[in-house]
Amino acid sequence: MPQGSVLNDARSAMRALGEVADPGDVPTLQRYFKTGPGEYGEGDVFIGVRMPVVREVARHATGMPLVQLDVLLDSPVHEHRQLAVIVLNRAFAAASATRGFDEQARAAYVSFYLAAVRRGRIDNWDLVDASADAVLGEYLVDRDRSLLLDLAGSPVLWERRVAVLASFAFIKRGDASTTLQLAEQLVTDRELLLQKAVGWMLREIGKRVDVELLRSFLDQHAAQMPRTMLTYAVEHLGQAERMHYRSLR
Repeated sequence: MPQGSVLNDARSAMRALGEVADPGDVPTLQRYFKTGPGEYGEGDVFIGVRMPVVREVARHATGMPLVQLDVLLDSPVHEHRQLAVIVLNRAFAAASATRGFDEQARAAYVSFYLAAVRRGRIDNWDLVDASADAVLGEYLVDRDRSLLLDLAGSPVLWERRVAVLASFAFIKRGDASTTLQLAEQLVTDRELLLQKAVGWMLREIGKRVDVELLRSFLDQHAAQMPRTMLTYAVEHLGQAERMHYRSLR
């Protein structure tokens, strides 16, 4: 894109993504995001823009109104929704960077984000992982977090993953409490992508907060944890400990 160009609306953003799309990448992206029959991304549409290129386009869309981001989120094209999420992240970060925070703007962005989650527009792991802790988690750092427990009880996989990944914002600040609550609630979840998310966050507790908190959770729950969740959770423990916890299953 030309230096200094600005994308103010969804139509121009879609056009910009189309100009940098590589149709040859579409089959790879479809396989990577599991768009086949019965897979978690079944039916998702790609035009062939890799995430680093989407991020570059997003640099030109700073300040796009929420109503235009909504148009992008409602698009069947995955890269359009990626762009909307990245622009929203940047807007939330900008509102959080001002002295004393722009709380009105932050609240509006979170409300917008939750509405998108609940109507099924944050609907693949990359969209969740790029936004849940950066927007929702950061907003809830010093607020009531019961919303995440409600999301974790949803029948929708992506809402449950949003809840788990949002708690990463707390882990980064040394607070594992909410993540442990969520992990206990979801410890027997049957969805592979949720098992990976919970195991990943448990691993991060061991790395960033306190490995004894991880060990305590595993002592109580390893026997009932799905193999994938347990494998992710124990990844950074020593070999003997990994074998011990796996043997409990």
